[in-house]
Amino acid sequence: MKKTITGMEMDVIGEIANISMGNAATTLSMMLNQRVTITTPFVEVINRSQALDDYEATCYFVQIHYIEGVEGNNVMILKDRDVKIMMDLMMGGDGSNLPEEVSEMHISCISEAMNQMMGTSATSLSTVLNKTVDISPPTVTSIDVESVKVFEKIFEDPDHLFLKVTFRLTVGDIIDSIMVQLYPISLAKELCVLFLGEDENTLTDAATASTSS
Repeated sequence: MKKTITGMEMDVIGEIANISMGNAATTLSMMLNQRVTITTPFVEVINRSQALDDYEATCYFVQIHYIEGVEGNNVMILKDRDVKIMMDLMMGGDGSNLPEEVSEMHISCISEAMNQMMGTSATSLSTVLNKTVDISPPTVTSIDVESVKVFEKIFEDPDHLFLKVTFRLTVGDIIDSIMVQLYPISLAKELCVLFLGEDENTLTDAATASTSS
């Protein structure tokens, strides 16, 4: 049975993401020594096979695993060029010396950036939800976009829904791009329950009443 999410819940996730990623931008700014802005997000429900529609060639999955306060995982997706620019900036460059091949050292570098950035995000989430939220170090993986798209289309299932949160990401005058976060519907609903202090049945009843009025 397909599990849907209401417009109110999408608004709540947008607000949570806006606060947590806004603070994470400050951390990333200090690491890159550049002004970083992450704009108010756009939130939509998608099928899993649509997750990489904004990407081509190669992208990077940053898998965030919650180990306290919230159950589940979510994924942040970054463009290949954006990641390479961040790597160069972290290693003292000006963002123009982009490697053709990404080494283990590069992956380690961007993993540390994501660890600090998402650690700040988890701290912000703790404040928003009024409970301790912690994550394990994020896992960064290089993804062949076209291969994944083909695979997902072959095994597409209309019940595999995600909440897609899209941000505009700018770093100085070097990066003007997008960054995507994917939330499983179950995790999004749990965050809404914690944020609003209501149980899921109450939220569903309120949404139903609002729709029928």
